[in-house]
Amino acid sequence: MSTNKNIHFSDDAMALVQKIINRYPEGKQKSALLPILHIAQAEFDGWLSPEVMDYVASLLKIQPIEVYEVATFYSMFNMKPVGKCLIEVCRTGPCWLMGAEDVVRYIEKKLGIKAGETTADGMFTLKTVECLASCGTAPMMQIGETYHENLTLEKVDDILNDHKNRGNRRTHWEKDKVKP
Repeated sequence: MSTNKNIHFSDDAMALVQKIINRYPEGKQKSALLPILHIAQAEFDGWLSPEVMDYVASLLKIQPIEVYEVATFYSMFNMKPVGKCLIEVCRTGPCWLMGAEDVVRYIEKKLGIKAGETTADGMFTLKTVECLASCGTAPMMQIGETYHENLTLEKVDDILNDHKNRGNRRTHWEKDKVKP
């Protein structure tokens, strides 16, 4: 296990982490892993480096492989750096049938990137993901905690322009929510 000398939660985040860990009896602190990974991703630029996952393992007194197994299983955790605005387009059957493929191709052309890539300015990352559980409003995409549904290419333009104008980081767990 690495020493994680430079990886530390902010005071607010650490207070929240300790509060979550204390919900569980001694020896069962691993149950706090998912919320702590969300906090870690929000704290450390939107992704989970091996050093961050080692740090989380040390806090929970578990083996790093236990953290890696969980973090790599769920698509909401990023294993490499992402742009400030992570665009996740659902690629499951209903969305694909309703035009998600066109949405992905449109975004790729508009931003000059392919799925899995980040724009040169670090603003946008495009990712295709499995079902986001909004089949009735397909095609849809998620940016941070917000679902954008019944997409058209015009709606995609508006959404991308809005996020570019804001310029702030958007994640599944907004950093400003990290409060004890």
